[in-house]
Amino acid sequence: MSEEHRIGFGYDSHRFAEGRKLVLGGVEFEGEKGLEGHSDADVVTHAVIDALLGATGLGDIGQQFPDTDERYRDANSIELLGQTLWLVAEPGWKICNVDVTVIAESPKIVPHSEEMRHRIAAAVGIRDAHINIKGTTNEGMGLVGRGEGIAAMAVVLIER
Repeated sequence: MSEEHRIGFGYDSHRFAEGRKLVLGGVEFEGEKGLEGHSDADVVTHAVIDALLGATGLGDIGQQFPDTDERYRDANSIELLGQTLWLVAEPGWKICNVDVTVIAESPKIVPHSEEMRHRIAAAVGIRDAHINIKGTTNEGMGLVGRGEGIAAMAVVLIER
């Protein structure tokens, strides 16, 4: 029996918003301005969810957890990631690894990357070593570069 592998890519971005907590990869960044969104606006976790859904051909986060559904208002995105794991596992897929790039002028990602790795790994049932979180800036260009928001990209490898 041969193994089947698939790769998925996810992207998400949100603008900053007053009066919201900043949550990235399931970690609250104390003292930072949060992001606008229907759920907790965790761009890191949303990018991972979209990558997993893409790899399995299950659409995207908006189809699975629509912002028109009040059940998902202020939802904890790590919990949504756990629900996504069930969607991925049902047809027999398992996650091999996850690689995430956070694009933000501020805050710095590296001081929180280990905790984010741990939260995401726990949500999807793999070892921390199979998750990578890194940060970069947008060198002053565009919405992110002007400090108006944060974006994240994720790539996942799954196998059956």
